[in-house]
Amino acid sequence: MPGLIRGVARTAVVAGTATAVSNNVSRRQAGRWAEQQPQQAQPQYAPPPPAPAEGGMEDKIKALKELGELKAQGILTDAEFEAQKAKLLA
Repeated sequence: MPGLIRGVARTAVVAGTATAVSNNVSRRQAGRWAEQQPQQAQPQYAPPPPAPAEGGMEDKIKALKELGELKAQGILTDAEFEAQKAKLLA
């Protein structure tokens, strides 16, 4: 009986140590990946179409619709949309 208890205890110690080591490795890898994430920022999208030069009202409406679609798709942020809209209407 003492041999059986000793064997079970040894197995528990080995399993506990392996779990602790595995958790440390996982945490360390997660930390490294978190450090690398800001360097690999979101993909850059093409800039919105340039404002038409001295175009008519129809051209401005068409450009505003395109900007609205880009915003709806999540390509433009609210701030970028407002800046492009201001340029277009100025």
